[in-house]
Amino acid sequence: MDLGLKGKVVLITGAAGLKGSIGETILQHLATEGAIPAVIDRNDRGFGYVEELQAKGIDAIFCKTDVTDPVQIEASVKKITDKYGRIDAVINNVGVNDGVGLDASYEDFMWSLKLNMVSYFLVVKHALPFLKKSKGNILNIGSKVGLTGQGGTSGYAASKGGVLGLTREWAVDLISFGIRSNAIIIAESWTPAYDAWIKTLENGAEKLEAIVKKIPLENRMTTPAEIADQCLFTISEKSSHTTGQFIAVDGGYVNLDRSLLTE
Repeated sequence: MDLGLKGKVVLITGAAGLKGSIGETILQHLATEGAIPAVIDRNDRGFGYVEELQAKGIDAIFCKTDVTDPVQIEASVKKITDKYGRIDAVINNVGVNDGVGLDASYEDFMWSLKLNMVSYFLVVKHALPFLKKSKGNILNIGSKVGLTGQGGTSGYAASKGGVLGLTREWAVDLISFGIRSNAIIIAESWTPAYDAWIKTLENGAEKLEAIVKKIPLENRMTTPAEIADQCLFTISEKSSHTTGQFIAVDGGYVNLDRSLLTE
């Protein structure tokens, strides 16, 4: 299916993670569809990813950015718009399940909010004049933690809950400009970070098996590619009348009846 993303400038944050991470996978799918990825991330891997794309003749830009710094976010959005003169979609993908719980300091809690939620606000704020011109759209990457809680991660849970609130607020606020705002909710997805976490557990294999058994559809984890496909469809004109939605790409993990679980 041609999603009509060819030549569209898509600003994506957090896309310089390890190969196979959700952000990096979305980045590669955007390039495959002919979009122009504009990557904002603090990791130097972004330079290499963009160089690889450019070597294939694919236009892309990387702006090294600490998204907890408002000045750097503003400068990076300006760099992107100075080069392309437009932004057609924003994918806010930054997220670190950082374990900032009730025992954490005020400073750590506020840092978690700045990273995982405030950065979303600032990116959209500075991209908004260009989204208004293009009648573009916003896609926020959310988490089940914003709906269900997890334990031991107050900063991340508060942030992801706030991201869902912002998603619907922006859908209302920007509807007169024809700007759509949606969120993807992720539960259990097999990424390099998830693999690293499992390996830190003494009973990692047993823990992983127990989690997978609780995923109703096919008793397997969601792949980053499945998440990326849903993201691209949602920002495309194929989803032109979808706004204010929380789209769970999770094999039914969060919302389906627990009676589906036979054990």
